[in-house]
Amino acid sequence: MAAVTEAPPLAPAPETKPPRKRGRLVPYWLLLPGILWLIVFFALPMIYQASTSVQTGSLEAGYKVTWHFATYWDALSEYWPQFLRSVAYAAAATVLCLLLGYPLAYLIAFRAGRWRNLIMVLVIAPFFTSFLIRTLAWKTILADSGPVVSTLHTLHVLDVTNWLGWTSGDRVLATPLAVVCGLTYNFLPFMILPLYTSLERIDGRLHEAAGDLYAKPWTTFRKVTFPLSMPGVVSGTLLTFIPAAGDYVNAELLGSTDTRMIGNVIQTQFLRILDYPTAAALSFILMAAILLMVTLYIRKSGTEDLV
Repeated sequence: MAAVTEAPPLAPAPETKPPRKRGRLVPYWLLLPGILWLIVFFALPMIYQASTSVQTGSLEAGYKVTWHFATYWDALSEYWPQFLRSVAYAAAATVLCLLLGYPLAYLIAFRAGRWRNLIMVLVIAPFFTSFLIRTLAWKTILADSGPVVSTLHTLHVLDVTNWLGWTSGDRVLATPLAVVCGLTYNFLPFMILPLYTSLERIDGRLHEAAGDLYAKPWTTFRKVTFPLSMPGVVSGTLLTFIPAAGDYVNAELLGSTDTRMIGNVIQTQFLRILDYPTAAALSFILMAAILLMVTLYIRKSGTEDLV
């Protein structure tokens, strides 16, 4: 029998020093500026507004925290039409932005070619001017003697919008249609950009595979493109609906007293009437309502992979 030679003993593994605690704290130090920013400019103002909403008193005598939660019910019972109007206008603008933005985002992602960068610049071009100037421009576009109103009148479109209650007579300004048009224009880029980002990430080979399986273009869009672009759809609708629901500039400049949104009421309560508890209560009611709707919408959409 062959002699069995013993293997030489293994060399001891080099000792590894445990990582320094200072190195493990680096990520937390990097997060510290952002956390402080959120605390100072978000958490503290929210706490202050929460305390303001349960105060009683007047500007002359001063306000005191008396835990008067009835302010919430009084504010909601008095201004519920403005809440519903804000949700309706924001929803209409969001749907219009989706109908207008999806084809354009699809064109940029799949058909633009060398013109892609130019079209993207045109999409974000409104951001080069202020929000106020863009909204004031629509007062000229929708003027009573302007070409838009005369064209709508010639095509008898105003007859339909008058029947629906969107316009009044031969006017478009100071009507719900004007407010929705302003919201749609101002927030359309917030819809296009997430849609474009989501569509661009779709692998083109999936479209080729669908074609190889004899799928028609509409079937390919319905079964492949649109489901894969749902993160962009969800992100775009949220980025459009949330600021549109709290907007007050469009309703102030393009609307009338009959088209006032809840943002106009809050602005009036804070700056004109000086009823700070009611304004703070309205703000928290709006925030809670939007948070509830957004939560239900995300769960219903079936995707949390937002762009």
